[in-house]
Amino acid sequence: MAEQVWEVFRQEAEGDPMVHGGSVRAADAELAMHYAREFYGRRQESIRLWVVPRESITEVDDPDLLQPPFDRSFKRPSGYSLKAKLEQARVRAGTTAAPGDDEP
Repeated sequence: MAEQVWEVFRQEAEGDPMVHGGSVRAADAELAMHYAREFYGRRQESIRLWVVPRESITEVDDPDLLQPPFDRSFKRPSGYSLKAKLEQARVRAGTTAAPGDDEP
């Protein structure tokens, strides 16, 4: 049986995202799992491993799917200025002077 490339994804701590750790070459899934455990888990740097045949990974590189034509900046944290909204709320509550108001 010919060797194939297996991609290894690892998780360092519970709640952390899975990240790509690297690749191993193996003839089958069981051997790939053993290699992945040896390379990415022997020093207990990973609590979880995913071992996936490279040909099972689907690449999405269509710019229309990755860069939609609509402006959705409001969905990004940088598109919503929490600092400005907080300052407006303070002005409405009377705890801060409105911008442009001069104090006597």
